[in-house]
Amino acid sequence: MAKVYTREVEKLFADMQDIPKEVMRVSGKYFKGVTPVKSGNARSKTSTRGTKITANYGYAGRLDEGWSRQAPDGMSDPTIDIIDEEIEKEIKRL
Repeated sequence: MAKVYTREVEKLFADMQDIPKEVMRVSGKYFKGVTPVKSGNARSKTSTRGTKITANYGYAGRLDEGWSRQAPDGMSDPTIDIIDEEIEKEIKRL
């Protein structure tokens, strides 16, 4: 029978709890960075809290659909790719 090292398992679970925070820190920064800039309004009204990225301006949907030449792929789809990459990195780190 295999021996389970409780301390190591508890540390693994504690490390896993940090994954969403780190992933959202990186992906929120990325989302804001790919948000098009004309007047700066869109970027200034984009924020990340917990596991939620908020684009708090009326034309966010249009920008996310690729309306701007600065972000022809929008912001959400590229950010989802970053989230996937970051999750893989964090899991490999464990």
